[in-house]
Amino acid sequence: MKIRFLGAVDGVTGSNHLIQAGGKNIMLDCGMYQGKDEDLNAEEFALNPAEIDCLLLSHSHIDHSGRIPLLVKKGFKGEIYCSKPTYDLCQIMLLDSAHIQETEAEWKNKRARRSGRKLVEPLYTQEDALESLNFFKPALYGQIINIDEKITVKFNDAGHILGSSIIEIWIKDGEETIKLVYSGDLGMREKPILRDPVQIDSADYLIMEATYGDRVHENIDKRTEDLINIILKTVRRGGSVIIPSFAVGRTQELIYELNKYYDSRLNEIGSKENELRKIPVYIDSPLAVKATEVFRRNSHAFDEEAKDYIMRGDNPLDFENLHFTQSAEESRLLNFSKEPKIIISASGMCEAGRIRHHLKHNLWKKEASVVFVGYQAEGTLGRRLLEGEKSVKLLGEDIAVNAEIYNIEGFSGHADKPALLNWIEGFKEKPGQVFVVHGERESKEAFAKAVRERFGIDTVIPRYNVVYDIKKKNHVDELVLETDKEEFTDKHIQELLKEVKELKKAFERALENTEEYLQLEDVNLEEIKRLNNNIKSLENEIMNLTMISAK
Repeated sequence: MKIRFLGAVDGVTGSNHLIQAGGKNIMLDCGMYQGKDEDLNAEEFALNPAEIDCLLLSHSHIDHSGRIPLLVKKGFKGEIYCSKPTYDLCQIMLLDSAHIQETEAEWKNKRARRSGRKLVEPLYTQEDALESLNFFKPALYGQIINIDEKITVKFNDAGHILGSSIIEIWIKDGEETIKLVYSGDLGMREKPILRDPVQIDSADYLIMEATYGDRVHENIDKRTEDLINIILKTVRRGGSVIIPSFAVGRTQELIYELNKYYDSRLNEIGSKENELRKIPVYIDSPLAVKATEVFRRNSHAFDEEAKDYIMRGDNPLDFENLHFTQSAEESRLLNFSKEPKIIISASGMCEAGRIRHHLKHNLWKKEASVVFVGYQAEGTLGRRLLEGEKSVKLLGEDIAVNAEIYNIEGFSGHADKPALLNWIEGFKEKPGQVFVVHGERESKEAFAKAVRERFGIDTVIPRYNVVYDIKKKNHVDELVLETDKEEFTDKHIQELLKEVKELKKAFERALENTEEYLQLEDVNLEEIKRLNNNIKSLENEIMNLTMISAK
């Protein structure tokens, strides 16, 4: 058995791994890159898609499923196994992703025609997305799936979003059977709506996510109370609360938590709940509206608390002051209404969608608040706002960041470091080796160290497109293919060039600030000269670095 790690290796997005065993090529996830790595989406697959026999999909989030239509477009003809709720969500999410690809290509081509540049094609179309759905084979949690006489698979609830799965894979190698477990994205225990992640009994090898492998989610029990206090503080000063939220999973969790909060204080006179009921809540994302309907149709996958709500005749995903917007005109009007409100909108990392319009109209307002309730990948607008950027460009305009920025990690759909370690602790027969993926470098290193120290398990942070050759239960060889050496080098050159471009942008901003400073009356000319010389030196260093990188 051989494993090649082809995505979510140098970061969190683009989840994609390849297992070669028993004469089969089995792909785990086929996710889209986001943030700083989004240019990698257009790169060719490491293996001809026509040679891939089947795809095992852990869940529907675009960073795990988003390149499936491209895989099919390039020749994949195998079967895509996943849970039924994941299939239901992919029906809307892949079409939505395709619409974004088409819209962005159309926008780029308008500019290209005016400047005489070459036109671009979308990564894939809605037609491609619809075609890809024909290859899905939904399965039930716990169902045994025989890929062939040598390979068996089972999906288990991962508690991350509706339909998310931990995947168990048994592979017969001669007289020996090797068991590989893929964690997918693990959720926190006692999350709203969802069941807790299933505990797996044993594994020979474990592919483990480490999104929050170096973090502890603080004040989880207070997350709703913290959100309520931010909302009331903001509305009382006349501002609106903008919540960038993933359309699938996080949005439904927020609806559920607000509904639960209202119900728990129904009879308290003068309570916060009564004040909150007067504040309109808008779900401004067509995808989120459709996803909420999918959640309602899959209530069989809810936890016991959510099922109890339903049995009492209460819809846990609805309440009196909740409004769903559909049209672009309805969305636009929200920003011209002066009443304080709560707007929950996608995308969760602020990279596309209606959220960018709401940020444009609210970030500059001191009375407004922006609340992040999910992971923000490196290079995304959401990450830059959390890191304190004071001015951002949105829809062609420079927007000052005057609104209060909050981050409530307790709403995260990902398990934190203690929860990840406790899940490994639950194995009756511990894995012989753990491959740590799906995390930024610091997170993976911290988690790998913790696993080694706590369990004494051999832990590997895999490298991109390196072959890990598993010859038996306790023996792995690392192979770097000759053809892969050049790809690996080219990849890092491209990353270096990206960093160079960011330095150039920083230089340009610094130069603009210097020119503005010269217009002031009380100016220290010696300080200006020193700053200007430093900027020029930086520019020269950048140009030298560019020349070296291009060689």
